[in-house]
Amino acid sequence: MSTAKQPKAQQATVVEPMDMSTAEVVLKEIKQILDRLGLVFFLRHGTCLGAVRDHAFIEWDDDLDIGSVIGLHGLTEERVRSAADVFEEDGFAVSIGTNELSLAVDLKKSGCQVDWACYRIIDDSIYQWPMTQIPARLHTDLREIEFLGEKFWVPNPPEEYLRLKYGSEWMVPKKAGGFERDVLDLMAKTIFPASFEGLIALSHEFDPRQHTGSLKILDVEGRSIEGAEVSLAATTVLTGLAKAKTNTDGYVYFSLSGQSGYVVGVEYGEHQEILYSEQLAPHVDYVYRPDAQNRAGRVDALMPERV
Repeated sequence: MSTAKQPKAQQATVVEPMDMSTAEVVLKEIKQILDRLGLVFFLRHGTCLGAVRDHAFIEWDDDLDIGSVIGLHGLTEERVRSAADVFEEDGFAVSIGTNELSLAVDLKKSGCQVDWACYRIIDDSIYQWPMTQIPARLHTDLREIEFLGEKFWVPNPPEEYLRLKYGSEWMVPKKAGGFERDVLDLMAKTIFPASFEGLIALSHEFDPRQHTGSLKILDVEGRSIEGAEVSLAATTVLTGLAKAKTNTDGYVYFSLSGQSGYVVGVEYGEHQEILYSEQLAPHVDYVYRPDAQNRAGRVDALMPERV
């Protein structure tokens, strides 16, 4: 349907678990640097879940996740950027991304990926990837816990944070790909600010006045799937969560807020997959096809549809 030039197709990648011994060294080095700079950070996402629940890293986790909140504990954007310079001096590869929800500092050393998200407070909440609303109050008086022989901060109370992030069964260990349904349900319950206006749309019927691209859902044999439920949300702006079921030809049609990172959920029959990091653009038609060997952890899995 789209007449725009299609980007070159690329091979989907599958994220591999991090080396746990290296991750421990890198996390402790980060703590030393941020403590020296007087910057408060807390464990978040899977790093927090592992520390609180398992007292260890989660065996299939692929990166370290830490966070701070701009406006709390004296943190400013200027101090974050200054800290990034210090990390570079210490041998980290550093890049900074700025978006509506956070200042995202990407750190890498010794092959270990670290995501330091410095969140912006929006109507008394922060919004954590993929799109989960967390009250800012959980970060004003952080709790200190013992982890890896050191003291680290976590949201307070951590049980409430982990319930909001992973659902009521957060204490039940699940393998990679085992918590997709919980994540989608929590995203759907996210409450957006009163000033929020939806910027994405998703439908099984094409509207040329609204839709700028499409997504076709195939099975492992390459057959189109009717009635597959597709969920779509941006990860850097407050777009909300859009849902639609594919039509008889396996398509849903979308309008996007712009070229950005998106989380895409696909469900049909017993199949369920969440793609957490898809770079999508308006005026492009995409195809989803599952990988029988990799049911979770895929990145850039959506390919441009060949016309």
